[in-house]
This record gives sequence, structure tokens and C-alpha cells, in this order.
Amino acid sequence: MAKQPRILAGETAAITGAARGIGRATAEALVRQGMRVAIGDVDLQTAQRTAAELGPSTVALPLDVTDRASFSSFLDEAERQLAPIDVLVNNAGIMQIGRFIEEDDLTARRMIDINLNGVILGTKLALERMLPRGRGHIVNVASQAGKFGTPGGATYSATKHAVVGLTEAVRGEMRLMGAEIQLSYVMPYVVKTELGSGLGQARGLSELEPGDVADAIVEALRYGTVEVWVPKRSRRTNQIVTVLPRRLSEAMGRALKADRVLTDADAGLRRGYELRAARSDPGLEPAEEPARLTPASGD
Repeated sequence: MAKQPRILAGETAAITGAARGIGRATAEALVRQGMRVAIGDVDLQTAQRTAAELGPSTVALPLDVTDRASFSSFLDEAERQLAPIDVLVNNAGIMQIGRFIEEDDLTARRMIDINLNGVILGTKLALERMLPRGRGHIVNVASQAGKFGTPGGATYSATKHAVVGLTEAVRGEMRLMGAEIQLSYVMPYVVKTELGSGLGQARGLSELEPGDVADAIVEALRYGTVEVWVPKRSRRTNQIVTVLPRRLSEAMGRALKADRVLTDADAGLRRGYELRAARSDPGLEPAEEPARLTPASGD
């Protein structure tokens, strides 16, 4: 018997990094489902504009995902203004790219703090609220870089691998505890957002719209999907790659130019985003502007 979809109308969601991009699109999609949505972002002014545009069932709140007090206050205020949280979408993340050997330590620390520690913190704080109620769903936005290590984004890939592993492990713990808390992780290809600006393209795949990822999140919430690939056909590619010998799987990646998506990035197009990302953690001073990746000689 087919699983009956969950009705989301009347529920409350909190989304991190929701002032723009995937987070904003997800907020809009959840509002269309009849949900109340708390939009959290370090950029409160943009978050407030987004909430005003999405309507009265949304509220904009300040949020630094790297700070426990800030994250806890975000969830407390969301519940005070809306209702107990049924859904947390850990979406906030940054991607600063460049050769690993040229990456400065502050850039690495910033990505780990936001992309990984922020997800760990949000998941813990959400579980503190959801477990006593016996319900809830946490969605962690990862990346296909969380399955395939991507040249030009080593630390970013590491954070997304970690998000996948974290989600699987916590989900297993919930099962062993007999807790009715669901967890999902979402792995999109390149999305047309600031984070995805100026990147190269793999053969056979087109850039996604933020709404494509938002729709996948809605589907995961309605049907309880754990591993969410966007687009869905990427799952089949992953299945093929994992059974091939390494020599063949790497040759396949080169043929599809999957290993060039980050290394062929246009630094000029990405400059504005990279500089904003360098200032996205209030606790850190901006690192130096990243050096442009250039193809190896003869390529």
C-alpha cells in the first residue's frame, strides 16, 4: 500500500539561512503548503524583506548558526511568535572555493563552523524540543559534494560529507530510541543562487532553480524520504559509480567533466559572493580574497 502523504498545513517550520536562495525558496514553498515559517538569517534586513514579501504567516529573526545562544533564541522566538516547531531545515551554508593547498585557515574554519557545526547545533537544539513532543522532522541541506569529493572544494566537500554522516547516525539513534523523529538530507547539484554563481557545468546536467530544491524538500517532508537527490536521476549515477572500479568511475567523472565544476569556476562572476561569504560569520574577520583556480598546463 502506498504511503499516505503527510499534510503540512497548520505546521510550523524554522529555516536557517532563509533570507535568500534555497532557504527563501523553501520558505515560499512551505507557506504554499499552509505552514507557518520562521526565517532565520545573519542578514536580518534581507530576512525581513523576504518575510514581508512572503506574507503574514512568516516571521524574520536574527540567527548566527555558529552561536548556541543565537540559535536557541531563534527557535525560542519562532515558537513564541508562531507555534511549537514541527520542522527544522538546516539550510545555512557557504562555499568558498580554491585549491586546497592555497586555502587559508580562516576560510576552512568558517566553512566548518557554518556548514557543519551549525547543522550539529541546530539538530541538537531541535531534538531538545521535538523529543518531548514525540514528533518532528529535521532536514539537513547537504550537496552532491557530500557523496563525491569535488576538486576545488575540498573543505566544502568535507563539510557536506559530514552532514550526510551526521544525519544517518542521528537517524539511527532515533530509531534505537524508538523516537518518532524523522531526518532527511538533501543533495542538490549546482543551483542558480549566489553560492552557485560562475561554476562550471557537468555534461548531462543543468543548473537547478532554487524552487527545484524547495519542491524536493516539501516532498521529503510529505513522504519521509531520507536521501533526497536533486535532480532525482543523480541517484542512478551515484549507484553506477559506487559499483564501478575506481579507475572506471574516475574516468566516467572526467568524461562528464564532473571534476571541473568547481575548478572551472569564473572568479570574476563569483567575486561578490566570495567576499560576502567571507563576512558571513560575525565572529571572524574576513579572510583574503581567494585566488582564482586555473586549469593545469596542457588542459
